[in-house]
Amino acid sequence: MAVSWARDRATLFYLGFGLVGLLVVALGFGVTYAVPMVRRSFSAPWFVHLHGASALGWVVMFIVQATLVRERRSPLHRRLGQVALPLALVIWASGIATATWAAQRDLPEQGTAATSALGGTISGLTIYVLLVVAAVAMRRKPDWHKRLVMLATIQLLWPAFFRLRHLLPAVPHPDVTFALVLAYSPIVVAALRDRTQSGGIHPVWLYVGSALIVEQSLEFAFFDQGPLRLFGQWVYAWLT
Repeated sequence: MAVSWARDRATLFYLGFGLVGLLVVALGFGVTYAVPMVRRSFSAPWFVHLHGASALGWVVMFIVQATLVRERRSPLHRRLGQVALPLALVIWASGIATATWAAQRDLPEQGTAATSALGGTISGLTIYVLLVVAAVAMRRKPDWHKRLVMLATIQLLWPAFFRLRHLLPAVPHPDVTFALVLAYSPIVVAALRDRTQSGGIHPVWLYVGSALIVEQSLEFAFFDQGPLRLFGQWVYAWLT
């Protein structure tokens, strides 16, 4: 199984996932960011735009990297990969700044929900960076590396999935439907793909992916409650 897990880099699966992710970003943030910017009905500090540009850059880089692997251009793939961790850190820092600005904007109207959202964003972005660090550390093990990069990208994309609620307002419980079920369904798809093609599920999907789904489920279940509410209030007070 380890051999087949390592050899499936050249398939369309990873490239296809990247293209789907780019489409979700275009649809989700097109409604809440791109269109309002064109209409000049949205203004924000520079770091908000930096966060959007760097996150989009990550998705585009994922697509480019998957294409380079398919074309067997490994040296260029490795050189471009050196940008991954610095870019992830830019996304992390600018994302926290953006979430803090949003919390200040939404207070006091939304109350503790605004600070809880800040806490959730910080935890989500930190998990994303940790996954990128793990992917870089495992770069000599392609079966682990590519799955960890994809898992980091899944983690990064959930805000875009959540914004699909603006396009489909009739869908009930959008926080569960879009930001949990739909956003993390690629983990299940990837695990089933491994099972079908290799006869087993790779540890990244089986353990790390499962842990990520559990963590996100707990965040949604206990959003703005108990320790999560206290964490959001504490981190808001610390950052402001």
